[in-house]
Amino acid sequence: MARPRAETPRLPALVVRELWRRLRRRLRAGPIYRWRYAGRTPERVLIAPPDLRLADPTIAEDIYHGRFSFAGRLVETGGESPFHFDVANPSWLVSLHGFRWLRHMRAAGTDLAASNARALVADWIAEHGGRIAAPAWDSAVTARRVIAWLQHSPVVLKGADFAFYRAFLKSLAVQVRYLRTMAPEMQDGEERLRARVALAFAALSLPTSQTSLRNATRNLAAELERQILPDGVHISRNPQAVLELLADLLPLRQTYANQAETPPDVLINAIDRMLPALRFFRHQDGTLARFNGMGATLPDRIAAILRHDETGGAPLLHASHSGYDRLAMGDVTVIADTGRPPPIDVSREAHAGCLSFEMSSGRHHYVVNAGVDAFAPADVRPLARSTAAHSTATINDASSCRFNLSARFNRLIGTPMISGPRHVPSRRTDGEGRQGLIASHDGYVGRYGLYHERELTLTDGGARLEGVDRFFRAGGAPPKPNGRDNIVVRFHLHPDMGLYRDDTDRLVLTARRAERWTFECDGVTPEIEESIFFAGLSGPRKSRQIVLAFRASQLPEIAWRFFRSRPAA
Repeated sequence: MARPRAETPRLPALVVRELWRRLRRRLRAGPIYRWRYAGRTPERVLIAPPDLRLADPTIAEDIYHGRFSFAGRLVETGGESPFHFDVANPSWLVSLHGFRWLRHMRAAGTDLAASNARALVADWIAEHGGRIAAPAWDSAVTARRVIAWLQHSPVVLKGADFAFYRAFLKSLAVQVRYLRTMAPEMQDGEERLRARVALAFAALSLPTSQTSLRNATRNLAAELERQILPDGVHISRNPQAVLELLADLLPLRQTYANQAETPPDVLINAIDRMLPALRFFRHQDGTLARFNGMGATLPDRIAAILRHDETGGAPLLHASHSGYDRLAMGDVTVIADTGRPPPIDVSREAHAGCLSFEMSSGRHHYVVNAGVDAFAPADVRPLARSTAAHSTATINDASSCRFNLSARFNRLIGTPMISGPRHVPSRRTDGEGRQGLIASHDGYVGRYGLYHERELTLTDGGARLEGVDRFFRAGGAPPKPNGRDNIVVRFHLHPDMGLYRDDTDRLVLTARRAERWTFECDGVTPEIEESIFFAGLSGPRKSRQIVLAFRASQLPEIAWRFFRSRPAA
């Protein structure tokens, strides 16, 4: 059963709350609070925390030649500082000012890379260090920069003269004090937690008092306690958040140990829960299932994180607090969303994919959700977040959740989920030789009076996945033929999948040099339509989907199945 959730606030309440939060942030960034950012300059960096994110020395070479490729956008500076350029792409600016790219220079390990890193940091200090303004001083960006500067201080300070050394430490100290002031006013979610991580890093890596370290540790523990659910999933229900936060929390745990400080129990326990949660979402090819904002992933990134997982063993099958289920037999993996939407304050990336699922066999993905393109324009995101972009059912072509898409408000509050399923009961139906689940949701009840229930069963050693989709009114009553009962069940296919009809008019899915899977359905002729897979490593790709269209009043229950019709060679 998914965790309880408070009543969704009305849109005006969200707007008022955000206006008040922004006013407090403006006051804290203004001259009244500015004195709090001044103070003693640290004498040195005591320790450089490790960085688990993958590094590529060739990117350091590109940066040296003025080619800055961030967030899917290449900017060539022609020898000028990138901080002098006014680039219209917000994601590119976030990456630039976040300085995570310093890891590539550290990986290069050359004096030239160190000199270039030092020059770019000096450019940032000269251009933005004395003027607090977005995007350079956005709280989330500042948190990333503080972590990156600490982690890669060895390469930045290599060969530095005394003047730069002092300027670097002075700027770092100002940013830490600024972040300490702004963290309470940040929007809820992953970035606020990262700000607390950054402050804990700073308290461990810079000369500071035990009081400062205790405060940073206490605030970090409180945020971890609130944001990491008992099953290890982040409160946003986004698998990407688990991956990104572990990339910061694991080095933080190591930094506590390196400084002979005792990490808070909450940190240890959170990591111990999050590592199995990351494995929960992983298919056998090493990628993560595409739910609630998850896009393309590099398997090597996940492997680098999971090397720190000492628990081993098979992943959990039921993440009850976040609302996900996993079926796994043989080399077949099925991962399903069986939970309620996340709280509205952390739903800016959430999707309307309740009861959707993904299925993979070995290293091949067959049924997927469309995922997201992290670098796509904002106007494309609503399409990727819609129910129709997921392998589940829609009623009357509507999404099971509603988002704030008002141009009047989205600059202020973004595009949170303002309504969606409130009751999503689910239960496992595991038994001898089978794994299964039954779940339903009420996301369409308010508009169309219909519930959607889905049953999934994996049998035959993983060679057969059977599904049943049911539609009914309150109390189990059958749907009425009122013209508002148009159902479309979609199965989005991975772009690498071949698809054809065999001699008996059944659909057959094929992967190169792999097994074949046949799809059958009772009562409806499946159709093939075009689709888009947003989560490709190189960007969106054309794909196809299997579509079952019918009227719930005529067919309130539909059974379908995928079964392996030829094993892998």
